[in-house]
Amino acid sequence: MGNVLVFGGSGQLGQCLQRVSQDRNLTNIIFLPEEQANILDVQVLEAAFAQHQPAYCINCAAYTAVDKAEDELELARRINKEGVENLGRLCGKHGTTLIHISTDFVFAGTGNQPLVETDETAPISVYGLTKLEGEQVIPAHTAQYFILRTSWLYSEYANNFVKTMLRFGRERDEMRVIWDQLGTPTYAIDLAGCILTIIESANKAYGVYHYSNEGVTSWYDFAVAIFELGGLPTRTVPIRTAEYPTKATRPAYSVMDKTKAKTQLQIAIPHWRESLRECISRLAQQQPA
Repeated sequence: MGNVLVFGGSGQLGQCLQRVSQDRNLTNIIFLPEEQANILDVQVLEAAFAQHQPAYCINCAAYTAVDKAEDELELARRINKEGVENLGRLCGKHGTTLIHISTDFVFAGTGNQPLVETDETAPISVYGLTKLEGEQVIPAHTAQYFILRTSWLYSEYANNFVKTMLRFGRERDEMRVIWDQLGTPTYAIDLAGCILTIIESANKAYGVYHYSNEGVTSWYDFAVAIFELGGLPTRTVPIRTAEYPTKATRPAYSVMDKTKAKTQLQIAIPHWRESLRECISRLAQQQPA
């Protein structure tokens, strides 16, 4: 299947890709050290492509600080748009297939039906806008790309909602959590598996795809499940979005339809609660006795 270059390999999804690739005994996946993986440094990128001649490039690098982005538009745009364009240009030049990770934040989230890939995009935050701009610059440079939009990413690695709730659950008797934002959590290990399956199968059904776990939930119900599966007695209180103001506006409904991914990529997608149980079990095994 040729060499695979991973950018953003030290982040949450990158660490999950490392674990899943080890589980599958995939040895030609190259996780570049940080100094060789800055997607804004064209010379560094050109050297990496020239050295490794990748068949695939996985872009996990992104500006993801959703609220901070409201004050850092230019920086978010440089990373989420210009950096992606740099990779797209090199992928086109070298005949490399690009696998790029995007987000449910490209949608306004004002509907009440699961979103398909062709639904109108209308981001309501700087983060969502710059991620959409990143999607839009790719087709001008290469036709060999997979854009995977995902949502509510968590895992045993890095900082995420599940680990935060488990920590708070051990420290507090009560948590107030938003109940009027609906979406679907995504276990980053499952997403990593999807990415590697695309590569291993040499799938050429290029285009935009939605990938999250199955099912629908609110942040409140997600938190309740985390405390339950984590064996924590924390009382969870549902609150409205208006009671927890943030600088960036979030989509109220961002449930994504995964029919296209399941049929064209030939992947099975577990329910979010099943994957959450696995993640919490793995986290428990990491806890000191």
